[in-house]
Amino acid sequence: MRTAANIESLLPELEHCIADDLEDQDLDFKQWDTQSRDKAVRTVVQMAVCMANGGGGTVVFGVADRSQGRESAILGVPPEIDINLLKKAVYDQTDPKITPVFEELAVPEGTGRLLLMQIYPGMPPYTDSAGRGTIRVGKDCQPLTGTLRRKIGVETGETDYTGEAVSPVDNQLLSATALESLRNQARKERAPDDLLRLSDVDLLSTLGLVKQGKLTRAAILLAGTEAAIREHLPGHNWTFLQMTSDTDYGIREDRVSALPLSIQRIEELLVPFNPITTYKQGMFHYEYRTWPEIAVREALMNAFCHVDLRIAGPVMVKLYSNRLEISNNGGFIAGITPNNILHHQPAARNPLLVEALTRLRLVNRSNLGINRMFSALLIEGKEPPQIREIGESVLMSFPKRDLNAAFRLFVAEESEHGRNLGVDELLLLQYLLQHPELDTGTAAALCQRSEAEIRERLSAMESAGYIEHGGTGRGAYWCVHPDLYNRLAEDGQGEARRRIDWEAAKTRVLSILMERARRNEPGLSNKEIRQITRFDRNQARRLMQELMQENASLQKVGERRWARYEYSNAREY
Repeated sequence: MRTAANIESLLPELEHCIADDLEDQDLDFKQWDTQSRDKAVRTVVQMAVCMANGGGGTVVFGVADRSQGRESAILGVPPEIDINLLKKAVYDQTDPKITPVFEELAVPEGTGRLLLMQIYPGMPPYTDSAGRGTIRVGKDCQPLTGTLRRKIGVETGETDYTGEAVSPVDNQLLSATALESLRNQARKERAPDDLLRLSDVDLLSTLGLVKQGKLTRAAILLAGTEAAIREHLPGHNWTFLQMTSDTDYGIREDRVSALPLSIQRIEELLVPFNPITTYKQGMFHYEYRTWPEIAVREALMNAFCHVDLRIAGPVMVKLYSNRLEISNNGGFIAGITPNNILHHQPAARNPLLVEALTRLRLVNRSNLGINRMFSALLIEGKEPPQIREIGESVLMSFPKRDLNAAFRLFVAEESEHGRNLGVDELLLLQYLLQHPELDTGTAAALCQRSEAEIRERLSAMESAGYIEHGGTGRGAYWCVHPDLYNRLAEDGQGEARRRIDWEAAKTRVLSILMERARRNEPGLSNKEIRQITRFDRNQARRLMQELMQENASLQKVGERRWARYEYSNAREY
């Protein structure tokens, strides 16, 4: 949901982009149809249904979403349009009834009036009075098909497959080994002792997994025997493959086992390929694996908790020479995508199962699991997981990378001084260690934040001495502070270099100039070059003279303090 102040702060962006670029899951811009009031009202009703099914949001009427420039885009809504009549039209023409909230926003362009329709989250599915409906998916309103209706049922918990009671309580259906493993894993996560000391049936009952004297599918998934799982959860199984190529494998294991035993066995299979290595640096002794245990555990729990058990097919774990892949059937729900997963409100496909695991502290409902996974990899100087939705399945891939000892030491020392780096800061620093510079748009996409939010974080990082910026306005960019870059850049022996040598400085400046030319942005001034290299004025001037002699695409534009160095042939780049 966006406030009027939020929308007002977005409108200046229309000078540089079209409204469609500003739209999101919870925000849409619509031009008002001045030719037909009936069509305009139908659009209002349709957008109310779309947003209500998509979790709520804001629709701004009076803005053309394909025109650039405020005057061209902001056309406004005629002053005679009555808000109360629109509210009544939406209420009368929707089922179940939707009660929108309308706000007016005064603007200098067009009719001088925009209308904001706020749709609050409810209990979908919603349709119009004729039974037609759409649902907000990303920036689009998609038809509310049977598949999407079923998906809404999953998201609202109305069709929780794991929550169905399937068999009278019978100890013959329960696995003592699975329950022991469940308790051991929960104990490591410091679950309440009084909960873990309960008898098997009392434990499952207290977790809400027994309904009216019957075991739910969630109970059998957590503590059932193989025979019970095969009978009541035929879609649950997993496969581990140690791939020797894209088509061949060496080790294979297929199993049907309770969730805690599945997690335990997969982790055992990974141990030979994910050994512990110790790195010593002064008072710090680090034990690390190629893939941090916490990241693997979170990924496995995600896969088993969010799998669609009605779709036949295993949770798949594939170990390649250069990556680890974990995938499960069942795509994202509730508007979650790979591009917003870091901060989206969590949603469970199997809510009863997730609720039980939450009480055992084996999963987290506050969406901290994904952040922990990212953080565990990033603090070791490794890439975060690559998350993809492929049809009706989700795949998480972990590239195989070595520890960046200098970066790990830096994070530890910052923590010792009370400066704990979050996922945003880690993502931005890792990006800047591999790229010469970063603009606001790229930073926002990388951290899955709005540009306003990311500017605050970049500013805080600059104040902390991690980064520094050049340029102004939309041409602003950020680089790693040279002192930190010198500290974190590694040589062949893994020790931090203390300075950027002359050739490295030339390479870095040239890379920035080429990147800025590719984006059609201004080049660099002498002052900005000094910021990047930490050279004095004369050294920077001499550096650029050498670069221009070596590269005909470089040229100096302007004189004295207005002089800038430009890379003129972006096509070469």
